Formats: sequence, C-alpha cells, structure tokens
Amino acid sequence: MAVFYVVIVITLITFVVLGRNFFDLKNHDEGTEEMQELALIIRNGAKTFLKREYRIIAPTVGVVAIIYLFFMEWASGFTFILGALMSSCACLLGMSGGTYGNVRTTNAARVTGHMSRTIRIALMSGSISGFAVPAFGIFGACIVWIATGGIDFNASSMSLLGLITGGKLGSVVTNPIAMRLTTYSLGCSVVAMFNRVAGGNYTKAADISADIVGKNVHNLPEDDSRMPNTIADFIGDCVNDIAGNVSDLLESFVATPVATILITAQAFKDNVALLGAASIYPFILAGGGLLASVVGVNYIILKNRKQIKVINGVETEVSREGVDPEEELNNATLVSAIAVAAIGLFAAKAVFGSLELPGMFRAGWLSPWIAAVLGMGSSVAVGKLTEVYTSLKSRHVKALAYMATEGEAFVVTKGDAIGSRSILAPCSVIVVSMIVSGTLCGTYGIAIAALGMLSFVGTTVSIDAFGPVADNAGGIAESCHLPEEVREITDELDAVGNTTAAIGKGNAIGAAAFATVALIMSFIGSFPSPDFTELMTWIMMVGGMIMGGALIEYFISLLTDNTTAAARDLADAGAAQLNNNPKILTGEERPDYESIIRKASDDALGHMFVPAILALVVPVVCGFLFGPVFILGLLIGSTIVAITRALFMGNSGGAFDNAKKSIECGMLYELGEDGEPLVDENGKFVVIGKGTPAHKAAVTGDTVGDTRKDVVGVALDIFIKLMSTMSNTLAPMFYAYRLF
Repeated sequence: MAVFYVVIVITLITFVVLGRNFFDLKNHDEGTEEMQELALIIRNGAKTFLKREYRIIAPTVGVVAIIYLFFMEWASGFTFILGALMSSCACLLGMSGGTYGNVRTTNAARVTGHMSRTIRIALMSGSISGFAVPAFGIFGACIVWIATGGIDFNASSMSLLGLITGGKLGSVVTNPIAMRLTTYSLGCSVVAMFNRVAGGNYTKAADISADIVGKNVHNLPEDDSRMPNTIADFIGDCVNDIAGNVSDLLESFVATPVATILITAQAFKDNVALLGAASIYPFILAGGGLLASVVGVNYIILKNRKQIKVINGVETEVSREGVDPEEELNNATLVSAIAVAAIGLFAAKAVFGSLELPGMFRAGWLSPWIAAVLGMGSSVAVGKLTEVYTSLKSRHVKALAYMATEGEAFVVTKGDAIGSRSILAPCSVIVVSMIVSGTLCGTYGIAIAALGMLSFVGTTVSIDAFGPVADNAGGIAESCHLPEEVREITDELDAVGNTTAAIGKGNAIGAAAFATVALIMSFIGSFPSPDFTELMTWIMMVGGMIMGGALIEYFISLLTDNTTAAARDLADAGAAQLNNNPKILTGEERPDYESIIRKASDDALGHMFVPAILALVVPVVCGFLFGPVFILGLLIGSTIVAITRALFMGNSGGAFDNAKKSIECGMLYELGEDGEPLVDENGKFVVIGKGTPAHKAAVTGDTVGDTRKDVVGVALDIFIKLMSTMSNTLAPMFYAYRLF
C-alpha cells in the first residue's frame, strides 16, 4: 500500500509544478488590444461550449452511475463518477492552458522575434494539458485502490439492490476492486467519447466551412478574420485538439493499468506474492513516467528561457539562436523516455527480483521491464513511421503537394494511397511487440507493453497540445495583421505541430491496440471457457466479428455525415454574411462572430449523443441477446477494423494537411520538362503559392482529411476501449442472463 501513497505524493508534486507553469504562463503579456480582444472571444467561446456540453454529459453520467449502483456493485456507481470527474478536471484545466497560451505564444514571437522564446511559451502552455492527464488519471486510480483496501480476489460484493433485498434481487456477485477500477476507467472513457465526438464536429465543421468559403470562393488568406467561421475554428482547436485530446489520452492512460490489474488477477491468483508484485508494478511505472515527463518537459522549458548576460559591461537579455522546434520536442521525449526506462528497471528489480517467478517469465525479473521497453520502443517507432508519411519534409507529402497541380481528384486518390500504404509498417511494429511481450510474460506482458507505450504520456500530450497552441498563435497573428516575420515563426511551429499531432494520434491508436487486447483477454477470463468444438460457438464468434467490423464502419459514417452536415450549414451561414454585407470583405465592418460560434455549438451538440452512446448501448444489447461469446467476437472484429481504419484516417489526414501547408509556405515550385524547378529572371525558383488552382485542390484534399484525422480517427480508439471496458463490467451478467 505504501507504493500508492508514494504515487499520490508524485501526483501532488506534479500539481504544484503544473500550477507554477500555469501562473508563469498567465504572467506573460497578451500583446496588443486587438490580440487581447480576439483571445477573449476564443476563451469565452471555448468555455461556453464546454459548459453546454457538460449539461448533457452530467445527466448521462448520473444515469449510468445509478444503474451500476443499483444493479452491479454498490460502490461502482461512485467510482464511475470519480472517473468522469478526473477526466473533466484534466480537460478543463488543459483547455484553460491552451486558451491562455495561444495569444501569449503569438506575442512572444512578436516581441522577441526568437524561435526559442516562442517554443518556451507554447510548450509551457502544452505542459498544462500534459501534466494534467497522467496526474489526474493515476491520482483517481490510487484513491480507488486505497479506498477499496487493495487487491483481494477472495472478496465479493453485490449491488445496492441486492444488499437491500438480501440477495433476492440484483444479486450478481462481483469482485469489488476489479469492478471499481473498471468502472473508474469507464467513467473516463465516457467523457472522452463525448468530448471527441462533439469537439471534433465543432472544429472540423468550422475549419472545412472556413476553407471552402474563405479560401476557395473569396481567395482569403489562411485564418483571415473577415471570414467569421475562422474564429469558430480557433475555438474548435481548443475544445477538440486540446480538451478532447486530453480526455482521450487520459482515458487511454487509465485503461492500461486497469487492464493490467485485471490480467494480473486472473493470471496470478494462486500466487499471492506474485499477485501483489504484479499489481503494484504498473502503478510504479505510471508514477515514474509522470515524474519523467515533468523532468523532460521542464528541461526544455527552462533551457529556452531568457538569459541575462553582461556584454561590454551592460546587462543584456539574450535568447538561444538557431533553435529547431522539432529537435527541441524530440529532446523532451528522449529525456522522458530514458528517465522512465531507468525507473522501470530499478522498480522491476525491487519488485520481482526476490520472487520465485514461474516459467512464463522467460527473462526472469527483467521480463516486465523488457515488455515495458518494447512498448516505449513501439511508441517511438510508430511516431517515426507516422512522421515518414505526414511530415512537411516527407517525400510522400511532397509528392501529394505536386499532385495538386493535376486537380482535386488526383489529390484525393493519392492521399488515399498514402493512407493505405502507411498502415502496414506500424501494424507490424505493434504485432511484433505484442508477440514478443506476450512470449516474455504472457498477457501480463502485453498489458505492461501498453502501459510502457503510454508511460511518458505527460510528455506526449504536452507536445501534442503544443500543436493547436501554435496553430491558434498563427491564426491570431494573421487575424490581427501582425508583421510577416511573426507569422513565419508561428507557421514553422504549426507545421511541426501538425506532425506531432499525427504522432500523438498514432501513439494513441497503438496503445489502444495493446490495451484492447489486454481487455479482451480479461473479458475471456470473466466467464467459463466456451467449448470451441461446438458449431454454435464458432457461429456466435464469427457473427460477432462480422458485426464488430460493420459497427465500426457505421460509426465512421455517423461521424462523417454529422460533420459534413454541420460544415455545410456553417458554410452557408458564413457565405451569407459575406454576400449580404460587402463591407466585411473591405474590412470596414466586422462579421457577426457570435452567431457563427453559436451555430457551430448547436450543430456539434445536436449531433453528439447518438455516436457517443453507441459504444455503451451495443455491447449491452448484444450481450443480453447473444451472450459473451458473441461479444468476444464483436470486440475482436471491431478492434481489427478500428486499428487499421484509425491509422488510415490519421495518416492520410495528416498528409493532406501538410501538403496544403507546404504550398502555403512557398515550398512547391513549378517544374520544367526535365523535372527540375523553373527559375525566374532573378534566379529564384518559381513558386506555386496561395490562390493558385493547385492550392485550391490541396485545400479540397485538406477538407477531406480534416474529418478523417480530427473527427473519425481520434474517436475510433476510444470507441473500442469503451466497448471493451463496458463488456468487462457486464461479463458476469451476460453469462447469467442471455436470450440465446
């Protein structure tokens, strides 16, 4: 139990560091009056949206909690609420960091003119999200563990209704720690699903409509404030790419140690010493990863602070020169990864070194640590492979940008090909790591590998949140008509942010694959083994797999249709303002931002409930109709389809985005018959830039990719983990009460 108190102390230290970074961030200047005004609109719009969203989320959480309280296990309703609360706190805090950090990043570029100082502010803003995710997630899990009294699989509990009626009604007996940890994870997952679905619809409807009307119809620059939908897009970046991403990664981070505990209970229930050791190692790894993230991120923040040096007898403020933002973010990851690997090694020796381990631990006490390192390596490898297909410097992105000169159809076709090609390598990495970690110490190894992949999630999310902050900063620079050199700094950060966002999505998908496999294995151990010599068992299994794959495609169609409908409505509303009032385009009058922001919120919230609740309803209905074997097939089928589709969506979307960005940054040149860039009379390359047919074709490709990467792809990993977690909590009931 002492380990959990140590982890709680680490989370409290993290909260202190987080608070210091937040107040340090707020102490920086917001810039000109126009910048302050725009930042306030973004901040208030994001707050208003989340307030309205939580008026829908809160009753839903309450209803589900009551069902668990009365019909499953009496304390699980409270742990479900705790999970939702921890996710919500991290989400709100992360969004606050983003909405205060965006304008301050712009002002840092404006005042200092230095990349290093601008990186510092953007990363400090991202660290609010990054530290909140693991701190709130592991803090809540430790509270559940301590309050329950630790892992005891001889214990049993029942629902409140069962207790009241003396076991006559609602008398399904469950293990309390397993049920409470699982419902804690489920609470995090439900909030994440709502945030991703609503936030994704909001931001991409605004973004797509702004691109279609602003760029392709009126030839307005990126982020021009004369296009009212642009301001709604700024808000959408905060509510989806920051708030939604925070709840998404927190849900992944919580699901992995919970899955590990469930696997531990089933695998080592007859070995008390090993059961205890295997139960605390995930929490040590998670706590150590949190500490490593704080060190890694703050190392880069401190390295890029202003310095005072005496030059010719005068105290002068200086900044680091020649800073590469991509290298700085990679260094933060490297420091964090090395630190958590070292902590994990010492912890493995301390926890497992003195035990007599079974033969399944092929490398002795090193086995769990090797599995964790495999997960970390998979995280880095999937990130690098994502970069290969989505980076601004990638040959695939350059080829896609040049394809834009051939028209929209070729852009979309080439982008699809890049997305499909990008799936094989990361899936191979995930599968090999899964097999090796499973060989080392069984399903426990797979679960530990998943946790290793997310062990330094604090750094991953800090870098991920860096992207939308930089994107917003560039938008504010454009909207407030700041000098070109300011936009050059923020554009470079934004391009790096596009890649880090794609890497973050790849990591989330990879971790989801590991975690879902662990949850599926846990589900199998929750009911008596089915007889696979019977034909009906196979029929149920295969039927479930087919239904699982079809369900993913249906979920994709719901999200895509909803976003398309909302984007069309917003495009019409934005176009009407520009057409009805010519003074907006001349800059004499400002658009009506409030009506567009309100419409974006109404559309997003109106389309949120059905997709978000689908992952809760389907397992319940199918489980009580067809039983646990069908659900097992459902989980397997949905996981296989979701992982490949999510990678396709994220990578093709990232490639589309950076192909457009490369044209807007002047990186695409006219080519001669020999395939070499043409040169003008001044000896400079002839640039294919903004407003050209190629640019408009690339914008069309980006509108296709926007829904893929920021709505569909990011929701699929939550969808499969939510279904798996829900199925684990209800497995005993599916076995006891089923129609077929």
